Amino acid sequence: MHTLPVIPGITLHTLSGAAILPHLQAIAALRIAVFRDWPYLYDGDLAYEREYLRVYAASPRSIVVLACDGARVVGASTGLPLAEDDAAFQAPLLAHGFDVGQVFYCGESVLLPEYRGRGIGHAFFDAREAHARRLGGFAWTAFAAVDRAPDDPRKPAGHRGNEAFWHKRGYVRQPGMTMQLHWNEVGVGEIAHALTFWLRPLEAA
Repeated sequence: MHTLPVIPGITLHTLSGAAILPHLQAIAALRIAVFRDWPYLYDGDLAYEREYLRVYAASPRSIVVLACDGARVVGASTGLPLAEDDAAFQAPLLAHGFDVGQVFYCGESVLLPEYRGRGIGHAFFDAREAHARRLGGFAWTAFAAVDRAPDDPRKPAGHRGNEAFWHKRGYVRQPGMTMQLHWNEVGVGEIAHALTFWLRPLEAA
């Protein structure tokens, strides 16, 4: 475990591979809590989470960044080489001619609402992009975000998406570079969801 510079009141730790295992329960619980809200509306369960997170624990080149308030995990962010992720994540980039060996996939970032707006989201991206540079051989960083209709009646009034933040980080949405993932949606059950990729070139250190 490595400790990153402290945001006031928060300590950031980075983990890779098997070092993630003792923290899987905390990460899973956090993901279930945060992703239950719009836009994911994920009715989560620990079995699904353990299966999803196994690929990060199995890869020595993965990264998980934990944001901790004392001993409490209040945020987590994941990443790993796309070539080591499941085929569903690779397929949209392969279909558009990308070498997945040159893409580092920034999985998801989750952060409890009361800790947002303090620079932790930027720190999550900084840590994952720096990790990809240290590993070497990557020309791109990428992530995928769920697609929702702008007029979906379930969208909370006054909701502010992350698009402006992602653009500020240099990421560009790639229309048509989309994958389908299944999860249990609140009040609906298990259905397919479309997620579209965002990419940015990974500059040298």
